[in-house]
Amino acid sequence: MEEFSYELKIPKERIAVLIGKDGATKDDLESQTNSVISVDSKEGDVRITSTDSVQVYILKDIVKAVGRGFNPEIAMRLLKQDFVLELLSLSDFVKSQNQIMRLKGRVIGKGGKARETIEELTETNISVYGKTIAIIGFCDDVAVCKKAVESLLSGSPHSSVYKWLEKYRKATKMHDRFSF
Repeated sequence: MEEFSYELKIPKERIAVLIGKDGATKDDLESQTNSVISVDSKEGDVRITSTDSVQVYILKDIVKAVGRGFNPEIAMRLLKQDFVLELLSLSDFVKSQNQIMRLKGRVIGKGGKARETIEELTETNISVYGKTIAIIGFCDDVAVCKKAVESLLSGSPHSSVYKWLEKYRKATKMHDRFSF
């Protein structure tokens, strides 16, 4: 039987979250995906091994999501069909550390309000961590959320982005109501 494996690095301070209290999160992930997760907590290296290549691929994204600041319960939504993880690098939009802080602030908003509003309107989860913005949700919703976040990062006013999202949401609700 062929074995598949994937290695990735996550920030050291996220290792404990991946493992969970008494290894509970790691055990849960291993049992749900029929995989083995090996963690080097000194280096932040994670190795995923399984006889099922699809499970390795899915688990890679879950580990990546935990590494990018999501709590494991939200990251595990990636086990559902058609749920995806999208990563945006803030370095693609600006160069200096000060500009990165400003952009993170634009996406999070005062007291987390901007992020919360976008999450609500797109039914996704957003994590702003380090130099990345990560999005988890249903694939169509993630694409819309990504476009909204990119608009904010490119300097669009929050109000314009919210209006565009509300229009999108109304359109999809109408579509859902009339599709059989």
